[in-house]
Amino acid sequence: NTIFYIVESPHDKGTIWVGSDDGLVHLTRDGGKNWLNVSPPHKGRNSEEAYINAIEISPHDPGTAYLAVTGFKLNDFSPYIYKTTDYGKFWKRLDAGLPKDTFVRVVREDPAIKGLLYAGTESGMFVSHNDGADWQSLQLNLPPVPITDLALRHDKLVAATQGRSFWVLDDLFVVRQAAAAVGGDGLKLFEPGIVTMTRRGGWSIGDFEGSNPERGVPLYYVLDEESDEPLTIEILDSSGDLVRSYSSEETDFERCRLANMDMRRPFEIEYPTKDEGLNKWMWDFRRQGVHCIEDVNIFAGFGGATVPPGEYRARVSQGDRSAEARFTIAQDPRLTATPEQSREWNARLDETASLLDEILRRLGEARKARAQIETLMADYAGDADLQQAGQAAVAAITDWDHLLDQHLHETYEDEDAWETMLAGQVRYLLDVIDGTGAPITGGQLERLADLQAEWQQRRGELQTITEEHLVPLNDWARDRGVEHVALPAN
Repeated sequence: NTIFYIVESPHDKGTIWVGSDDGLVHLTRDGGKNWLNVSPPHKGRNSEEAYINAIEISPHDPGTAYLAVTGFKLNDFSPYIYKTTDYGKFWKRLDAGLPKDTFVRVVREDPAIKGLLYAGTESGMFVSHNDGADWQSLQLNLPPVPITDLALRHDKLVAATQGRSFWVLDDLFVVRQAAAAVGGDGLKLFEPGIVTMTRRGGWSIGDFEGSNPERGVPLYYVLDEESDEPLTIEILDSSGDLVRSYSSEETDFERCRLANMDMRRPFEIEYPTKDEGLNKWMWDFRRQGVHCIEDVNIFAGFGGATVPPGEYRARVSQGDRSAEARFTIAQDPRLTATPEQSREWNARLDETASLLDEILRRLGEARKARAQIETLMADYAGDADLQQAGQAAVAAITDWDHLLDQHLHETYEDEDAWETMLAGQVRYLLDVIDGTGAPITGGQLERLADLQAEWQQRRGELQTITEEHLVPLNDWARDRGVEHVALPAN
């Protein structure tokens, strides 16, 4: 009858498999000069005839092929999958365990793992980790819809559906590692492999448009049971240094972020889950955040800068259990920066982040000293000399504070009305360097030098405040045996 499917072997030129709509399979090994009938001994519910709906040549073995055979036009909705390992001399059925009333439209073998099979059926997706000996649902969030074809490309599984568009399973490494990730000490972590660091686009998703993959490193972990113990996720670089850490419980850093939130731009903080079964967390390629103190009007936030491409590992821990997984972050292939330019960009990014971190730490220390002075003044309200010295110290610290943080900013829109001070300027430069990527520009280097020079001036002013105001106050307190003021670091 009619040829319904034709595929050439990716292993041998001129080896072609052909399937017809009446259950016949023919094979040529010489480019079509000679054909051999290698049809499976199909005996369907109502007839020996059926569609050879798809033929999959194994990417691992040239003599192995899989058939998806359908008999729905003969009122036979049973699943039929056949496999041969000897170019069709012998066939074996592999569909045990699939729903009995759902016929199979397509079967594909994973190019990375031999015997890992994907089956697209009339009502959804299935997977087998043991070459078809048994099958499990791989439906996830896919609608119950016919799967008309499957393709594996760029470590992703792409499904063509009948009436519900294309669907892509991005994190295919989870499926590939699923069989090995079951059992053990109850905590398993999947290895993400190679993750490309793409830059965010400015596009938006409209109606009937597909969404892009999430930006970041997907970390999937399995817990055998729920527990009240906190769960932590740590990212380490190739030297073993901590790059980023997360906790399932709120930390001081998160509390500080929420305290500084602009109510015109509210946000919620997400935490790693610790549910029984499969959990997912996305690391956004960013380092640990800079030092956070309350009542600082930096509306760009306190998040860390982007890490450079390279080798990393993740560690998930809960109680006395932990699991680690290594992975590689690859540079966006569209970028043309040289390795030397990337190293220079990363060094300046670190330098800018360290500058902002130091500014915020010293500002926090100065505010702590001011609060201690005010407490001291309240405890000794009758001492005129202390009151005069304390008021001078508080005024000096406040004036210095306003050079680092614009106290008139109450919402991000106020940045258009009042000057952004040193801390906000450094934050802006950090985001500009981070957002443009390598190579670093001359303008960015010039601006960084300007801000570093300004900070050296502010550090000198803080040292003067310490020597002229705080040290005498501490001498006063020490003479009376009372708690004195903690001095900011130089």
